[in-house]
Amino acid sequence: MAAPTNRAQLDVLVVGAGVVGLAIGRALALRGHAVIVAEAEAGIGMGVSSRNSEVIHAGMYYPAGSLRARHCVAGSALLYAFCERHGVPHRACGKLIVATSPAEVATIEAIHARGVTNGVPGLALLDAAEARRLETHLACVAALHSPRTGIVDSHALMLALQGAIEDSGGVLALRTPIEGLERRGAAWHARFGGAESGELVCDAVVVAAGLSSPSLIGAIEDYPRERVPRLVLAKGSYFACTARPAFERLIYPAPVEGGLGIHLTLDLAGRMRFGPDVEWVDRLDYAVDPGRGAAFYAAIRRYWPGLPDGSLTPDYAGIRPKVTGPGEPAADFGIDDGREHGLAGLVALSGIEGPGLTASLSLAEDIAERLEA
Repeated sequence: MAAPTNRAQLDVLVVGAGVVGLAIGRALALRGHAVIVAEAEAGIGMGVSSRNSEVIHAGMYYPAGSLRARHCVAGSALLYAFCERHGVPHRACGKLIVATSPAEVATIEAIHARGVTNGVPGLALLDAAEARRLETHLACVAALHSPRTGIVDSHALMLALQGAIEDSGGVLALRTPIEGLERRGAAWHARFGGAESGELVCDAVVVAAGLSSPSLIGAIEDYPRERVPRLVLAKGSYFACTARPAFERLIYPAPVEGGLGIHLTLDLAGRMRFGPDVEWVDRLDYAVDPGRGAAFYAAIRRYWPGLPDGSLTPDYAGIRPKVTGPGEPAADFGIDDGREHGLAGLVALSGIEGPGLTASLSLAEDIAERLEA
């Protein structure tokens, strides 16, 4: 819980009730601010937050000093503590990042070095025999073990965050799409639609609307055009596995452009699923093409040769809200406040993809501190 602040209470609108928006609403409400979290959909977490791997990442993938690295490492510790305190189902099952060819060994060694620099606890490089002692069905030439990587029930997490907001006096407004934002004098005016359209006046606004953030930011009249984020859609499909669970830990291949590779993840009952892949798309489409299964079998069998034929079935898909496209370096989290865009009382988030869920509580503290500065 954040320490009380001596700053005067702010009336804050948070746009978006995904895991990051809810975490921000909680952080602000705990600090004594009056908070409304507005969500266009009929429920919380119905976008990016409900269509991911539900992994608690440790923080070894991201460049040293980046927002992704800082908030992933700090957010992981905060998230485990929050889940323990609030009874959110989770498990630190651990993860192996595997090299399935000699050429990939240097890749996982570089991830290890980056993780050590980032302060990720417990990382260890393993040879093939050591990795197979942990996971007998695994095929690899080397692996990186991350014992603090885990899994979480993301929906239970978001419900706990919602409860914390409401217990602290905050309000969740569902079916309330924010259609426009305008700074007038010392206040923000938010135009909202839905069954009862109208206007809300507040001191500050946080845009945490996932896939909708770039369009909402771009519609703010005085927002610098060169700072309006792009929206690049990278679809990731998942396949469920009907085979008997063969692993106790998450298994990740060496990363690929646009994502972390088709990995094996587990739910809290121990069931296996695989994904996501990367498919650059130009529209929102959450249907899983069964034809993508062939590429899944080939990718998975590099580290699990025993994957049975016919055991993969289409499950679900998500869309990553990227701000960079194929062939471009991956962007850091985008967090623009008045120092960047010149508009007081506005924090605009963009490109909050993985590890956004893990980083959410740390991001929330950062945003609250920016608004109180």
